[in-house]
Amino acid sequence: MHACTESAELGLFTEPAYTLSREDSAHPLILVCEHASRFIPAGLNDLGLSHDAVREHIAWDIGALALARCLSETLGATLLAANYSRLLIDLNRPLDAPSSIPPQSEIYQIPGNQHLDEVTREYRRECLFKPFHARLQTLIDQRLAQGRPVRVVGIHSFTPVYHGQPRALEVGVLFGEAKGYAQRLIDGLSRHPLRVAGNEPYKINPQGDMTVPVHGDARGLESVLIEVRNDLLRTPEDVNRWSTFLAPLL
Repeated sequence: MHACTESAELGLFTEPAYTLSREDSAHPLILVCEHASRFIPAGLNDLGLSHDAVREHIAWDIGALALARCLSETLGATLLAANYSRLLIDLNRPLDAPSSIPPQSEIYQIPGNQHLDEVTREYRRECLFKPFHARLQTLIDQRLAQGRPVRVVGIHSFTPVYHGQPRALEVGVLFGEAKGYAQRLIDGLSRHPLRVAGNEPYKINPQGDMTVPVHGDARGLESVLIEVRNDLLRTPEDVNRWSTFLAPLL
């Protein structure tokens, strides 16, 4: 770890990597919100982005944390949520994925992520990525050791316009191996007047996703990722509406 101490970003990540709520919940569900925050330490000057850009969807999943918190409170379920922006390091990407520390996101260049040395990359991994996933693994390990059922669900949101193309979809259920669980969610959401689909607007890919393939599928657990269009999560009323749709199904 000596190399990490030489990073130009040494000492900037003073906040914990995550917030854990309802750790001792008896509910089988573990909610995960990897893109919960847009926080970037002041010393990094917003990675060279404009004031507006770092408030856009490239920096976080708008509304996802509010929804995850509402579901956690409604169900009494555990929630693990990131405290830093996905632009620093994406907690839902494998470390070797090109988008792990993205030099570009959609139409935005990320100056502060370009030409990073390996020491700085490793420092971000050690400070932000590894503690988050170690904590999730421990939560799962403890429950399985107790013989308890475990389900892992990521809560995300997606932008209504991507690369200039509007998206009509309102909610997607992304899955790999947990086809039965995913279909129950899709069927339940479809009973409401919603535009819902499986594996849209993205698909789970072990080379491009982390939570579902590693903490769910690889361990034989029911695991999915929920994507809600972020213009539908802008008010407390919106969030409560989606929690009402999702909570009985999870």
